[in-house]
Amino acid sequence: MIAMMQRILRLAEGYRTRIRLAAVCSFLKALLGKAPLVIAYCMIAGFIEGRVDGKSCVYAGAALLVCLALQCLFQNLADRMQSSAGFEMLADLRKRLGAHLRRMPMGFFTEGNIGRISSVLSTDMVFIEENLMMVLADLMSYLFSAGIFVLFMFAFDWRLGLAALLVTAVIYGIGEAMKKNALMHSAERQAASQQVTDAVIDFTEGIGVIKTYNLLGEKSKELTESFAVNCEKNLRFEHDYAPWSLAINASHGIGSAAMLGVSWLLYQDGTLTLSMFIGMLLFVFEVFSPLKAFYSQVARLTVMNACLDRIESIFDEPELDNAGTASVPERCDAPEIEFRDVSFGYNEREVLRDVSFSVPRDSMTALVGPSGSGKSTIANLLARFWDARKGQVLLRGRDIREVPLASLMDNISMVFQRVYLFQDTVYNNIAIGRTDATREEVAEAARKARCYDFIMALPDGFDTVIGEGGASLSGGEQQRISIARCILKDAPIVILDEATASVDADNESHIQAAISELVRGKTLLVIAHRLGTIERADQILVVEGGRIVERGTHGKLMASEGLYRSMVTKRSEIRGFAR
Repeated sequence: MIAMMQRILRLAEGYRTRIRLAAVCSFLKALLGKAPLVIAYCMIAGFIEGRVDGKSCVYAGAALLVCLALQCLFQNLADRMQSSAGFEMLADLRKRLGAHLRRMPMGFFTEGNIGRISSVLSTDMVFIEENLMMVLADLMSYLFSAGIFVLFMFAFDWRLGLAALLVTAVIYGIGEAMKKNALMHSAERQAASQQVTDAVIDFTEGIGVIKTYNLLGEKSKELTESFAVNCEKNLRFEHDYAPWSLAINASHGIGSAAMLGVSWLLYQDGTLTLSMFIGMLLFVFEVFSPLKAFYSQVARLTVMNACLDRIESIFDEPELDNAGTASVPERCDAPEIEFRDVSFGYNEREVLRDVSFSVPRDSMTALVGPSGSGKSTIANLLARFWDARKGQVLLRGRDIREVPLASLMDNISMVFQRVYLFQDTVYNNIAIGRTDATREEVAEAARKARCYDFIMALPDGFDTVIGEGGASLSGGEQQRISIARCILKDAPIVILDEATASVDADNESHIQAAISELVRGKTLLVIAHRLGTIERADQILVVEGGRIVERGTHGKLMASEGLYRSMVTKRSEIRGFAR
């Protein structure tokens, strides 16, 4: 238990002083809570010895009122210090987690970890936030109180002190065994909670497909089974915890009775006076109460321990190395973009093998090839969503691993088919491209992206709050806002997963016009789908099986009997490679 408390205190670095002060206040409050017993003992001893008069009773009543007032004061101070520390500490932890996730490779997010992150944020951190400070300060107070009560017993008589130590050791042994049992089940319980989160996310994200294929019953059954497993784990946790809790309570009761028996024997042989024996009658059931209260928090503390394990497991995930300090040259003789013998794979699956090419400044390079050939991976490596396993990716002659991520991303804008807009105003969604932009610059970017008119038609114009993911806008409108974002950023390199591949003809003309504004005077890397785009490229790279198998202009590649000509011919025949 103490080791778990120390672990939590390590987490609370920066707030330890407030936590310790809160523990002192909780301890003083606990002592003052026992003051009525002490005052009662003094009054009884006074009555027995004939020392009590009216003035003594007034003093005793005043002391009780002062103790009550001080108890309320220390409770208030403890609550203020521990509650504020808890909320601030978890706020800092969430910020640290956000910063950590921002520096992690994209592979982490594509390997089924979204539910894990959601569970940590919505379950683990919330549980710690709601319980941590309340439990921690009280636990420290219980430990101090338990020690003082044992010393108090030694002050009465050394035999009472030894008896108190023996009972304390028994309760400690049972409590530690209970802790080990609870730790094991806490990990299972939190794992079941994550499985529920995964199941809910999977169900809600796939609800359209589920309805289309009439799988509501089957998928609902899977979700229900996840709930059932979670319920069963929680019930098992409580079922296995109950006997240990009963043993603690029984030890408390039996130990208190034993202390009473020892006190009676000592009184019988004259070792204890009548007043001391009566004092023991008052205190006997309080001696082990702090230890009992201490171990009553085992369940919450072990769940917190499991929560911390899961939180720390995410912090232990490796980040992309961002130790580079080199700057990207403004202009140089080297190509704008260069891949040198680059190889990359996801886990054990190799995706790119010895890819080499260069892109001159202010030119357009198109990547074409079958699905899964590695086109998007090339674009993602340039944006450093992952790091190459072998070889180098260079920006104006500088290895991008030597450049700080923030500096690298200042040079790159990205537009993909799948657009994500935040649940915020249209203005803020565009201004993400450059947070220091003026309102006039945001409006001008919207005009260039051909989205100004439909934005002004919205209920509050640029101040209209759009749904999460841009759900309240059409696909074409979302795409144009994302292009406005990139126009505002004005980065010299644009990565474009051709944005018109899956929109209607009406939106296509607007998006093509917006893209023309975006790419003017820029170096363009396009994952191409349409023949009209590819024909205009200064360089076409044909990717197959993770390798560049052909390169050249449209005319040169069409003149050869290769994969590119075969693709163009086949797609033209089925009208899938439209202009």
